[in-house]
Amino acid sequence: MTITKLEWNELTPDTESYQDVFKQSALTDETVFLLGDTQPRLQYALEQLLHPMATSRFMLAKAPEEEEYLKILAGAVSALQPDEFDVVGGDYQITGATITLTPAQNTEANFAGKNQVVIADWVEAEQLFGCLRQFNNEISLQPGLVHQANGGTLIISLRTLLAQPLLWMRLKTMVTRRRFEWVAFDESRPLPVSVPSLPLDLRVILVGERDSLADFQEMEPELAEQAIYSEYEDNLQVSDAETLAQWCQWVQLVAREADLPSPSADAWPILIREAVRYTGDQETLPLCPLWLTRQLGEVSAMTDAQTFDAEQLTTMLTQREWREGYLAERMQDEILLEQILIETEGEQTGQINALSVVEFPGHPRAFGEPSRISCVVHIGDGEFNDIERKAELGGNIHAKGMMIMQSFLMAELELEQQIPFSASLTFEQSYSEVDGDSASMAELCALISALADVPVSQSIAITGSVDQFGRAQPVGGLNEKIEGFFAICQNRGLDGNQGVIIPVANVRHLCLHQALLDAVKAGQFSIWAIDDVMDALPLLTRLVWDAEGQTTLKQTILERIAQATQQDARHRYPWPLRWLSWFSPN
Repeated sequence: MTITKLEWNELTPDTESYQDVFKQSALTDETVFLLGDTQPRLQYALEQLLHPMATSRFMLAKAPEEEEYLKILAGAVSALQPDEFDVVGGDYQITGATITLTPAQNTEANFAGKNQVVIADWVEAEQLFGCLRQFNNEISLQPGLVHQANGGTLIISLRTLLAQPLLWMRLKTMVTRRRFEWVAFDESRPLPVSVPSLPLDLRVILVGERDSLADFQEMEPELAEQAIYSEYEDNLQVSDAETLAQWCQWVQLVAREADLPSPSADAWPILIREAVRYTGDQETLPLCPLWLTRQLGEVSAMTDAQTFDAEQLTTMLTQREWREGYLAERMQDEILLEQILIETEGEQTGQINALSVVEFPGHPRAFGEPSRISCVVHIGDGEFNDIERKAELGGNIHAKGMMIMQSFLMAELELEQQIPFSASLTFEQSYSEVDGDSASMAELCALISALADVPVSQSIAITGSVDQFGRAQPVGGLNEKIEGFFAICQNRGLDGNQGVIIPVANVRHLCLHQALLDAVKAGQFSIWAIDDVMDALPLLTRLVWDAEGQTTLKQTILERIAQATQQDARHRYPWPLRWLSWFSPN
């Protein structure tokens, strides 16, 4: 049995060990930051693409199709491209209705490639390929992004090409054949003159999210297989001071590029805690430039300096939580006004507090709230009724969790015949669809309580899924779940008996608010980490599942089963013969 009562400093990431890193994190003008410091796989893929002997002129990069990400890729490609390059392209001469092309001798030619890196998150045909214009019998050629990137690299989002398949087909053909052909975009209006084709030396990086990449693979299976592939990694695993210093430098670089203030030494721990809440792991920090610029941008309104301190960042985060907290407060009010019944003291048989995360479409903040699970047991044929499933309010994952829970319990009881009880489990006052298996451990504890007729403490909530061997498995949304239950207990008054049980594998995901840390430090609230559902039962019921020489839950359940079986056997005799059982030695 492994029950660990967590100390307050285990509920938040360790930042005290890295104070020296925070003091030395400032960038200087001489600081050179390479993409390979945080994105080594992506850096290597770019090197392969730009190699003279590259096997493909196309690269697929999994990344958000936002301008900030395209700029990061463009900066990395620019740093890798050689300063010296062969001039490609040409010089178009227009004489009346005649257009001629001569090879470009230098970069001053009107259609000479300049080894540039060009980005495009959305383009139309004329923007990408240029166009031929005719006004007052004068003809002019307007270069597009392809011409600007000739000799270099074009970075373009996949969504613009998937939405315009003809655009993609023309681009692919030109890049593959290394010739740019001038064509009319309107088939009913051909070009008024013939334009010589242009030599094209172009590499293309196609950037898209997972769905866009899947659609592209379906459209171009052969090219998708041959193209160089890599991903922009969303997070950085921080295992030591060196990797943390890399992340701090990345934040400083994002701040400098966006002309935003950077954290002072005392603000880093606050920013890291917010980052951990975003990633959901104490050893994982985000590399998303959009998330970083949002934090830095909001706090910039509170300072005119080049840096911001811990107080300013804390104030900004508190104001944001208040600004976005209307729905969470209304849900808490429903519980505090007893419109939704949640007990946080006393004991009840077959009733337990589970934890859930609520997300509303269009709302930026998820929040946690307790859910009351109840279980009723009666004499029956061993059927376990999932009311949510029968009412078509339970999803497939929830149903799977219920079946796993039942399988574990039946294996533990080691019965030679069907259990003589039927049970009904439900989420009380739940009127929307329920899915996920994060409440399966709570449901199992409620079922055991009902079968044993032993009460469960209502001052303790539990979250976690369970496998067929009873092991506690990690779940998501842990910080929001714990804080949601804590808020209810705090409003009603902390008595030192309240707390939350979590799987031990979830400890690394904890990053809780300061008020909760203070309550744990003062002994007013507890968080226990467990390996197995058997570890949760003594905390909830004050009885162990199975042991020698003491009253146990398993023993109590088996005694109730034996009693119910004996009564059932007696009822099978015709009533004139039932009096014979009076003379039975049992």
